Amino acid sequence: MARSTVARIDLRALASNYRAVEEALADQSRHNGVPPPQVIAVVKANAYGHGANEVARALEQAGATMLACADIEEGVALRAAGVRAAILVFGALSVSDLDGVFDGQLTPTISTPGAARAMQSAAARYRQRVGYHLKIDTGMNRLGFRFDNLQRTLPELFASPNLELQAVYTHFATADVLSSQLFDLQRQRFERAVADLPVPGGRPLVRHAANSAALIRDARVWYGGVRPGLLLYGIVPPPLQCAIPLYPVMSLSSRVVAVKGLRVGESTGYGARFLAERPTTMAIVPAGYADGLDMRLAGRGVALIRGRRVPIIGSVCMDMIMVDVTGLSVSPGDEVVLIGSQGSDHIDAREMAAAIGTIPWEIVCRLGSRIERRYD
Repeated sequence: MARSTVARIDLRALASNYRAVEEALADQSRHNGVPPPQVIAVVKANAYGHGANEVARALEQAGATMLACADIEEGVALRAAGVRAAILVFGALSVSDLDGVFDGQLTPTISTPGAARAMQSAAARYRQRVGYHLKIDTGMNRLGFRFDNLQRTLPELFASPNLELQAVYTHFATADVLSSQLFDLQRQRFERAVADLPVPGGRPLVRHAANSAALIRDARVWYGGVRPGLLLYGIVPPPLQCAIPLYPVMSLSSRVVAVKGLRVGESTGYGARFLAERPTTMAIVPAGYADGLDMRLAGRGVALIRGRRVPIIGSVCMDMIMVDVTGLSVSPGDEVVLIGSQGSDHIDAREMAAAIGTIPWEIVCRLGSRIERRYD
């Protein structure tokens, strides 16, 4: 039996978004007289909560030739689901089972000297030559070889007989912070570092750096590849605006299971944080923090019922929320939209995130595993 709270994933919208991004890149690249960058479609974290297997297969059908995931385990799962496109693994290799790189024919990122040695040892054991992407840290100060120490750290990696450098990349820390000067500083550091790399044979390297925000913000950082994630799911990273025609891929809805009245002075929910100042009618909705709804939505968030915005009141409980439907004719079974459209109104993940002071990535990634995903 299906639960009342359901996430609907529009795979046609996903494919449309992918193609729209490709077309926008191609149009601008033609205008600039350069080849368009490859789109590396990011499907990490269960495709941002949308369901990695189904999303990856849909992106592959839409034309994606390379996908990206967080770790080897995610990549192996995609291969088991029948994905044939190249799969880039972003994450560190130090705590992963490197056998998965070979079993899944994955493309690893090498971002530390230790990872380089471990990967070379594993490749020699398998008697294979492994293509990899090199990550340079230009200011994120997370994973990656430091941009200002490459002449010392990279010769050992480049001398590894079983490892073949395919591409080099970096990651921006402030692509969505328009007032930050670090973004352009990272761009400059990356370009200087790549120009000075002691690459055997001096062959040109494929470069990539742009996540969704950087893709929108600055065509100079498109290089040979871009790595959109959030954009593919129809969400523009705030506070940026985007002219690419995108469609929301996920909607989240539930059903009213009960309608109940509160008298003046009565409370609802844990902590008794909501006190009725007037006779109040509530609808009870079977979705809570166990489904991924943030507790901060109480008193800040809204839902749509019968085409009207209704505030979430009381507290977000493990399995349910309460919404104020005073003045509306609401009955058990009525649809409740938490993300998506109803009537002429719409709530998206970006709005929900702004209401509680977080980011839309968190809203969609936290969608609980017990919520059924239905794919259209």
